[in-house]
Amino acid sequence: MDFDFNLILVPITIGLGIVWLLDKLTLKQRKTRGRGKESLLVRWAYDFFPVLAIVLVVRSFLIEPFNIPSSSMVPTLYTGDFIAVNKYAYGVRLPLTYNKVLDTGEPEHGDVAVFRYPENPSIYYIKRVIGLPGDTVSYKDGILAINDVPVETQPSDFVADTELTSQLYLPGQTATGEVLSEEDAAAMGQQEEGGAQYFQETQGDNEHLVRYLGNTNSAQYAPFLQQQAPEVVSSAGTEWRISVPEKQYFVMGDNRDRSADGRFWGFVPDDNLAGKAVYIWMHKPPGLNLPTFERNGTID
Repeated sequence: MDFDFNLILVPITIGLGIVWLLDKLTLKQRKTRGRGKESLLVRWAYDFFPVLAIVLVVRSFLIEPFNIPSSSMVPTLYTGDFIAVNKYAYGVRLPLTYNKVLDTGEPEHGDVAVFRYPENPSIYYIKRVIGLPGDTVSYKDGILAINDVPVETQPSDFVADTELTSQLYLPGQTATGEVLSEEDAAAMGQQEEGGAQYFQETQGDNEHLVRYLGNTNSAQYAPFLQQQAPEVVSSAGTEWRISVPEKQYFVMGDNRDRSADGRFWGFVPDDNLAGKAVYIWMHKPPGLNLPTFERNGTID
């Protein structure tokens, strides 16, 4: 989710709105010349400004669509999922400036939140909210805890869909420079799935699945965790403990061993929150494939 459509939508809407208003108040081309005889710009203002204004209001303050570009939230969300995000769940904010003008709610434990990536606010990330302001989040012996209370976790017999598993890796050039064909990418996904373990987590009113990869532990390479005091973070990343500052949140991906989340770069400021992911409305497999609607449903 690396592009903010409002960067285009807002300037165009404002520009056409100014032209529309000028014609209403001073130019009066449509009134004097009649429809179809006014200048092209004035015609566009009348034809497109009302529609764009409605789209802008809906996207900025109500519901905005996003697509999922990675596997960090598997099995809750897969690459190619198109989701709807509730924009007013965490406060009504102005487009582009992101200033909160109305406080309508705050994240809760277990929410799936969309936010502007702290290290590059032009990019949107999606992760699960683990720690709220003032919380202490810890991990030891495979147990995640919040304020020293273990998160309720039960093994799950979840079996991933074979077609979705084949999409865990995308064909093309990898970060290491290797080029994957569609067959190679699908094979890598299937191989990885062979070592995957699933658990049911309960955080507040949210029940959801999380995915671990057996002996893999990406936390040992997480820069943010490794910057913490050695007495609360083991070098192997198998034990760590952090405190969440006020007005910030700690987030993690559901695909726990394949997610560049808060363990790597830190906390999410309240000002970066964009909304709560609430619904999957379409899935588009990579390549020249038609979209499907089999995954439609609410997001746990």
